[in-house]
Amino acid sequence: MEDEERVGPAEDGAGDAEAQLAAARAEIARLQGEASQAAARAAEAYAEGEVLREQLRAASDAGAGASAEAERLRGELDTVAERERASAARYRDLVVRSEPSLPAELIAGESIDAVDRSLEAAREIVGRVRTHIEQQAQAVRVPAGAPPRSGPDLSAMSPEQKIRYGLGQRRA
Repeated sequence: MEDEERVGPAEDGAGDAEAQLAAARAEIARLQGEASQAAARAAEAYAEGEVLREQLRAASDAGAGASAEAERLRGELDTVAERERASAARYRDLVVRSEPSLPAELIAGESIDAVDRSLEAAREIVGRVRTHIEQQAQAVRVPAGAPPRSGPDLSAMSPEQKIRYGLGQRRA
């Protein structure tokens, strides 16, 4: 029986080797399939990366263009703001010349609307001051015409002043 055992395992060894070889081939085929799938996924990821890089380049170019456009618009805005300040200054000068009764210090502003607001405020202030002055003038109004004539108060004069006054009246 010992001989039979040796024969069996030897035959078994050849069968095992063939089974191992078949298993190894199957494993190689499976690994080649996985490698092929991995290569396909890598190629797909690479293509997707290229698309994303192109999108990034386009976005970067668009950003640069937008930045240049924003800078141009800032320049235009500065120019318009300067024109508005110059127009407001010319308008203020015109208002000051056309309304000399208003103090020039009360009229100010860097825009036409601001000048208009300060003009209205100046008119209101000047109107209040005029009304106040007129009220004060009414309170201390002196009647028209000459006051009645009377001689000087002799009681407040010294004797010497009285003599001079009397002599001055004779000559006149």
